[in-house]
Parts: sequence; structure tokens; C-alpha cells
Amino acid sequence: MGRTIAIANQKGGVGKTTTCINLAASLAATKRRILLVDLDPQGNATMGSGLDKSNLPLTTCDLLLDEAGVEQILQRAEGIGYDVLPANSDLTAAEVSLMNSADRERKLRDCLKSVRDKYDYILIDCPPSLNMLTLNALVAAQSVMIPMQCEYYALEGLSALLNTIDSIRNSVNPELKVEGLLRTMFDPRNNLANDVSGQLIFHFPQQVYRTVIPRNVRLAEAPSHGLPVINYDKSSRGALAYLALAGEILRKDQGGLGSQEANILGASAGGAG
Repeated sequence: MGRTIAIANQKGGVGKTTTCINLAASLAATKRRILLVDLDPQGNATMGSGLDKSNLPLTTCDLLLDEAGVEQILQRAEGIGYDVLPANSDLTAAEVSLMNSADRERKLRDCLKSVRDKYDYILIDCPPSLNMLTLNALVAAQSVMIPMQCEYYALEGLSALLNTIDSIRNSVNPELKVEGLLRTMFDPRNNLANDVSGQLIFHFPQQVYRTVIPRNVRLAEAPSHGLPVINYDKSSRGALAYLALAGEILRKDQGGLGSQEANILGASAGGAG
């Protein structure tokens, strides 16, 4: 059975969708079977995967409303290497409808049961709020990856999210854990960023990823082309960072990388020159 990871932070603009798309592509590059679930009505993960969110026959809204199954909604991110459960603004209707459902917080988990064995990783892109959609993601997931900028309000927001995770663990999803804290849009020339990064490492020494995602122009440009950054510019600092993150996750899960994965990630790093 594959692992399901929710990528969540109630604060917007911290790199959740960027992380979801680029981690999916980086893991797919190591021949892992990946499903990206877009659970944000903005549909940015859908667009960033090369799909037109305004021209979708079925979306995650239909899934949550029991109007279609996973297999009917699945689309392939052609040329990128992973599958997508796409979303658009229709998803807002599903959130409202879920409020009146008996098992509203378990809906996504139940929907994904039929495909969990078909993927090595299922990544869920959450909306930038602690709403019913995010709750569904946290109940469906085994762990939560938290992207965050190293800025003044980051630790306060992190505390609120960790409290929510604890609450869900104690009520409906006892296996839920923090996958890791990912420092994004990091500029080492910024003293405040370095200070907050140090505090994160001090308070969460086992949960902060060694990989740091830098501020990078190519990383910001890639979504406008409907591509992950490794497909847009594989030698960019942003691409290398997400490949490194994929490697860190695989090493943690498997106790080391096989020769195939090491060659793929090493060759990509070697192209940075």
C-alpha cells in the first residue's frame, strides 16, 4: 500500500502547491507511481500539471459528492509522469455539501481506498485554510508535510497547525504524523530567515528536512508553462532542490537509495554545472 502525504499549511503563499507538483514530478522521475490529488478550489496544482482547469469533464468535486469514482476522474500529466485528480472552483460546492454529510471528514479517505495499492505515493495539495477540505486531507493521509517560509509569523501558524494535527490524531486518524517541515523560498542572505530556520531546527530537530527550497526564478516561472521545474529547467537550483527532497524522502522510507534512484538523482545534480 502506498503512502498518502497531505501537503498543508493554513497560511497562503508558502509553496504548498509548488511543493506538491515538484515533489510529485521528482518522485516520478525515480520511477515511483505517483498520484497528485488537487483539493484546492483554486486548481493551481491542476494547471501546474499541464491540465486546463476550465475544461475538465470531472473533478474532485464529483468524487466527494459521489457523482463519479476515482478511475473516471483520473487524468495523466502527459510527459511528466504522474496521475492527477484535478480540481477547479466547483470544489467549493463539495465543501458546502460535506458540511451536511454524516461521515464528512472521512469522505476523501473512503474514496481513495480503491487506488491506494496502485501508487507508491499519493500527494494531496490542500487549500490555504483549516477547512473541511483540509480536514478530509488530514484524515485520508498518514502524514503531513508542512512547507513554510522562515519569517516572523511562521512559528505561530505552525503551532496552530500542529494543534489541529494532534486533535485529528486523537479523534479520527490515530496514525497521522508530521512527515516533516520544509523550509521554502529561503534566502540565506536574510538574517531573519536564518534566525527562524535556527529556531525550527532547535525545536523540531528530527522533523526539519535537511533540504532547503531556495528562492528561484525558474521555480516561479515553471507553473505558467504548465510544467514542474524539473521539466522546465532541470539544471536550475529549484529543480535540484526538489530532486534532493525526493531523495531525502526515499532514503528515509527505504533506508537508502537503490542504484537506479541514485543514478537518476545524481545525473540531475551533475547537470547543474
